[in-house]
Amino acid sequence: MKHETRWPVVIATLAVLALYQALPEHLTLGPSWGLSIVVLSLLVLSIISHYVGKAGLNSLLGTAMLVLITVAEVWALALLISGLPTKRQGPGTLLRSAVSLWFSNVLVCACWYWRLDAGGPYRRASREAHSEGAFLFPQMTLPPDLKAAHKSWKPGFVDYLFLAFNTSTAFSPTDAPVLSRWAKLVMMVQSSISLGTLAILAARAINIL
Repeated sequence: MKHETRWPVVIATLAVLALYQALPEHLTLGPSWGLSIVVLSLLVLSIISHYVGKAGLNSLLGTAMLVLITVAEVWALALLISGLPTKRQGPGTLLRSAVSLWFSNVLVCACWYWRLDAGGPYRRASREAHSEGAFLFPQMTLPPDLKAAHKSWKPGFVDYLFLAFNTSTAFSPTDAPVLSRWAKLVMMVQSSISLGTLAILAARAINIL
């Protein structure tokens, strides 16, 4: 069984941590370096577990990382929005925080989709082709004569990143309809966070410049 490359996911996780460090200290869940140390430790353990063939442990560690990052992101957004009426943050802080949270939201949700779709990366790799899952990718709907040329196609992290980016910009899926209830719930959360950062925070910051 040929495993899907994991480096795009590792790079995305490191990018999220870098964006988290860009947030003001009063918006982070504890010291900003605290989350980074915990997530980096889990990331190293997940990489090791993957290379030694511990699929269950790898999935558990990966899910734990995403849960921690998601909680920290929602916490930061809640604090940022709660401070709007009292104008505790200046326009520069609002803009910087909004940009960091928006990009973090895209990367984190892309990781969630990659981690959960069709049973996760291990189960997707065990199949000859991708014919079922939470999302109906265009390659899955090709006519039989064209599908033969893509019979071994499987979604990779870039496909889920594209899906997450579209969801954050259009507040809805674009090229890939959503079939699963869990995916619909995650997309609702992603769209809500994107709406909060773009429509509320950025608009507020520009208004007081």
